[in-house]
Amino acid sequence: MKQSMRIRLVVLTALMIILCIVICWIMNLFLLPGYYENSKKKQMNDVYGEVAALFDENDWKNISDTQKDKVYDSLDKISANSSVSVYIMSINVDSSSGMVSKVDYLYPSMGNRTQQLNTQQLAKYVMFKQLGNVFDENYKLLEETDNYELFNVFDQRIDSNYIELVGGITGDYWVYLRSNYQSIRESAAISNEFLTYVGILVTILCVIIMIFLSNHYTRPILKLAQIAKKMENLDFDVRYKENRHDEIGVLGHSMNSLSDKLEQTISELKTANNELELDLQRRSEQEQMRQEFLANVSHELKTPIALIQGYAEGLQDNVNDDPESREFYCEVIVDEADKMNKMVKKLLSLNQLEFGNGQVHLEHFDLQQVVQSVLSSSEILFRQKEVTLSYDGDHPVYVWADEYMTEEVVMNYVSNALNHIDGEKIIEVKIVSCDGKARVSVFNTGKPIPEEDIDKIWSKFYKVDKARTREYGGNGIGLSIVKAIMEAHNQAYGVKNYDNGVEFWFELDEKTEN
Repeated sequence: MKQSMRIRLVVLTALMIILCIVICWIMNLFLLPGYYENSKKKQMNDVYGEVAALFDENDWKNISDTQKDKVYDSLDKISANSSVSVYIMSINVDSSSGMVSKVDYLYPSMGNRTQQLNTQQLAKYVMFKQLGNVFDENYKLLEETDNYELFNVFDQRIDSNYIELVGGITGDYWVYLRSNYQSIRESAAISNEFLTYVGILVTILCVIIMIFLSNHYTRPILKLAQIAKKMENLDFDVRYKENRHDEIGVLGHSMNSLSDKLEQTISELKTANNELELDLQRRSEQEQMRQEFLANVSHELKTPIALIQGYAEGLQDNVNDDPESREFYCEVIVDEADKMNKMVKKLLSLNQLEFGNGQVHLEHFDLQQVVQSVLSSSEILFRQKEVTLSYDGDHPVYVWADEYMTEEVVMNYVSNALNHIDGEKIIEVKIVSCDGKARVSVFNTGKPIPEEDIDKIWSKFYKVDKARTREYGGNGIGLSIVKAIMEAHNQAYGVKNYDNGVEFWFELDEKTEN
């Protein structure tokens, strides 16, 4: 389970505050009484020093009333400022019993009850001294010097603790100082109670403040996390837009730069991969074309070479001696050699077109004359195959194209029609102008092309006759040349089946004669 950084910051802050408060509370509970006690001891020492110094400066036995009043005022001031009860007295001790026989109070003037209590307390100290500083359980000696002794006293009468100091000063006088010790413990308890309430309030306030502060710092971090998540999914459109000048701002701008570089690098890698795939595909296609080309050329050349070889060997062996047979053999050899020559020329022409070596020379010429010239040169073939030709070209049609290549297209269409004509043996040639285009179509009666072969007939050496017999003539290169020429012109071409035949067509840009 994921833990929110904001929650952890808030909890950690609250725990730190609570820990500090607990430490303060423990220190108050265990160390404050000792600290107060030491402070009180120092205070009692200071008060004793001030009182002793005051009597050192004044001879109490020979002091005037005016000077005595000043001493009293000073003692009042010392007692008030230190919250310590100050008593100055002289003590007479019975030499035989060692007990206090008389106490005369110099400061302050007190009632009989107070004098009686203080006298009893002093009598105890004198008795303890006589016993060699042996005290009962209510007296704890805190400090002892040559001049005074400091005690922590529990007064059973009023159930209270006091710090008391008893010491001598100039003129055989005694100083008795007393301060309530119970207030120290009460102060520590009150302080701890107050600290507890303040700690709770401070903790709540700090948690609230930390929630807002953590939102301020975790919100951009969450945004950066979202950006990183999108980058993980190759989405580089998200950007860190906050204008901060701290470490988070630096991190955000660094992630923007990283996103840009990753996007650029991935784009370059994709482009390189696509180019590599295309290159591999082209190489594969070229290798396949090369293998098909070799197989097809071998197949197409095998028959004429075999015929030429057979008839040549017949002539060499004088199989038939009569002139008519020898003439027939020679005609077959010449005819097959002519077919091979034409096929090689077509292959060279197709190779130049496919590899971009054959440049298209656009010129302005009469398309009708080109078609008429091809039909006229093929007239003897029409008569031999008893073909009925229909051509309605009686007016000029000017186009922009390569005249030589256009003649090649028309010649291949007419040759293809002669090779596949059947039935009524009709060849119909048309030139139709429409929308700035001149369309030439060549229709021949016969069997329609199977639909599965329509897209394949433009490939080199492809024949609808799967047996590749010589019945229909041709070598499957003519339509490939048509495709290469029309694509070089960037013009449309195609084929359309009819019930009684097939129509091949192509288009060229028409130019009206001025």
